[in-house]
Amino acid sequence: MQTVVCIRWGSEYGADYVNRLHRAVMRNVARPTRFVAFTDPIDGLDAAIDARPIPDIHLPPGLKPGPWRKLALWTADAAGGLGGLGGDLLFLDLDILVTGPLDALFDHAPGQLVLVRNPTQGRRDGIGNSSVMRFRAGSAPHLVADFEADAVRMSHRFDNEQIYVTKASRLPVAFWPEAWCPSFKHGLLPPWPLYLVKAPALPPEARVVVFTGHPRPDEAMRGRWPAKWYKKFYRSLPPVPWVAEHWR
Repeated sequence: MQTVVCIRWGSEYGADYVNRLHRAVMRNVARPTRFVAFTDPIDGLDAAIDARPIPDIHLPPGLKPGPWRKLALWTADAAGGLGGLGGDLLFLDLDILVTGPLDALFDHAPGQLVLVRNPTQGRRDGIGNSSVMRFRAGSAPHLVADFEADAVRMSHRFDNEQIYVTKASRLPVAFWPEAWCPSFKHGLLPPWPLYLVKAPALPPEARVVVFTGHPRPDEAMRGRWPAKWYKKFYRSLPPVPWVAEHWR
C-alpha cells in the first residue's frame, strides 16, 4: 500500500482543494493507494479521505511569514512514524496539478529525500521545492526539535520551510526528473510577451505541475492572474484548457 499525504490548516484553502487532490491522485495510480490528509478543520472532506489531526508543533509569534506548519510532517510518533503512518510517503501541496501517472514517484531514487528542484535557486544552491516531496515517515524529527528550540531565529536564518528542509534534514537529497514536475510559471509559460496571448502547452511527460504563488490552477484555467494594477501588463494570460481538464 503506497501512501499520499497532504496538509491543510487555516482558511486559505477550502476542503474542495483536498477533495480535488484526492480525486486526481486516485485517477493517476495503478497500485493500491491510500490518501491521508493532515487537516484542521476536517469538515467537508470526501468520505474516502483518511483525515487525521496535524501533529503538534510549537510555532511562536514573530516567525518570518511562511508555511512553517508543514514542518509538522517531520514529527515522529511513539512508533517512529508520522501520525500512525510508516514507510515512504509522497507529499503533495494542495495547489499542485496532477496530470499523469504517480506510481513511479514511489520508485525514483529509493532511500532518499526527493524534492522538486527549485526553479529559481535549485541550480545555483541545490535548493529543493517541497510541493512534491517523498520522504520516509519519522526520518528527520530533529527538524522539528531544532526549529522549536529557536523558531524565530531559525525562520529568519533559513527564509522558508523548503530551504530549511533541504539544508538541515541530514538526509541524502535527490530531485525529480524535471520533465515529471515542471513549474507552471518558470517552466511552461512561453516567454513574455508571448504568454499574454498564447497558453502554455502541457508536456506529455509531466506528472505533477507545480504552481507557486499566483496564478493557482483554478485561476490559470480561467485566464486570471491576480496582481496589482501596475503589474497587469506582464501578469496576464489566456485561459489554459488543459488545467481545467485535470482540475476536477
